[in-house]
Amino acid sequence: MVALSKHLPPEDSPVPVSLDTCVRITSTLSRLVRAGRHISARAAAQLYGDLPSYGWALLAPLERDGEQRCSALAARAGVDVSVVSRQVAALERAGYVARRPDPSDGRASLFSLTPAGEAALSATRAERGRWAADALSGWDEQDAERLGELLDRLLADLEAAPAGAAG
Repeated sequence: MVALSKHLPPEDSPVPVSLDTCVRITSTLSRLVRAGRHISARAAAQLYGDLPSYGWALLAPLERDGEQRCSALAARAGVDVSVVSRQVAALERAGYVARRPDPSDGRASLFSLTPAGEAALSATRAERGRWAADALSGWDEQDAERLGELLDRLLADLEAAPAGAAG
């Protein structure tokens, strides 16, 4: 806990949330991310066999932002271009992404989502949705909607936090 203290506001500043609560939330978020990765990998394996589960994270930006270079996908994913290059190659072999030469630089390629890639994303989301529906079966709609609102708020605040705040 000593390492965390350097990121706390000065003693005379109001602290809206206790350090214990922040630690509990970040611990729960880590577990939630692991559970999400597990269900995504399981859904991908059930639906599409041996495609790398990390590759699915590359389909969403292609859907959202349209065609782009491998380097742009790597920047969005926060990983090395070589990692993304291998994943995109596997997705291309499976027919989920298409490659074409970049007209502004013939040495580079642009990647786009194919109809099969769109269908794969849709099927994977449906599988994840079924998992969430099962997990939330004891909840009422109001609580589930409130959780969604709070998670959206938390994500926005985490994305807006200074980059060095995580230590």
